[in-house]
Amino acid sequence: MSKQEQIVRMFDSIAKKYDLVNRVLTFGIDKKWREKSVKKTLELIDKKDVKILDVACGTGDMIEIWKKEAQKKDINIEICGLDPSVGMLEVAKKRFPEVKFYKAYATDMPCESNALDGISISFGIRNVLEIKKAICEFKRVLKKGGIVLVLEFTKAEKPTKFRECVDFYSNKILPKIGGILSKNKEAYEYLPHSIENFYTPSELAALFKECGFSIEKLQTFNFGQVTMLIARS
Repeated sequence: MSKQEQIVRMFDSIAKKYDLVNRVLTFGIDKKWREKSVKKTLELIDKKDVKILDVACGTGDMIEIWKKEAQKKDINIEICGLDPSVGMLEVAKKRFPEVKFYKAYATDMPCESNALDGISISFGIRNVLEIKKAICEFKRVLKKGGIVLVLEFTKAEKPTKFRECVDFYSNKILPKIGGILSKNKEAYEYLPHSIENFYTPSELAALFKECGFSIEKLQTFNFGQVTMLIARS
């Protein structure tokens, strides 16, 4: 079994408790991050009819935000979800029976070229091992001028006292709470380690530029070193 398949199986095992654990571990702030990023992305797309693909959609949290924010702006949204985890998709399909879901990897998406106005991937790109290949795939399926939105935990550009506190929480407290709630401590030990091995915000932006994207917005939220990256194809 490949390392990528092992990661997918890990998410299969925590799917039913995933939303609850996220709310507890982020104190509910993750919903605010999602709402802010989707609002900004819809402004940049600037259309009344949009086609969106949520990659690494998990249980559908981001799909819910897309629908709500589009409704507020009176935007007609056609949205699909994509994830390699069967367990996650089972939960998502129950929440959104009207949405089309694909079981697939971000590196090989069953979508036509130049078909989408926007792509989102929230807290998922860190788990894609062939990340540059995935970014090039985003470029392929987006229309010219289309937008990709990334929300992700990233490494700090430089160490700070605040970041030391966040890292202590992520490495010492998060695995214990996550393990108790999900009954899978190993999964929540993997997550902070994956952040340590990931990119800084500027390094992530550089990868998108290499694949032909221009950066529209790059912002880091204080809590948890969460980065919002919005890029145009």
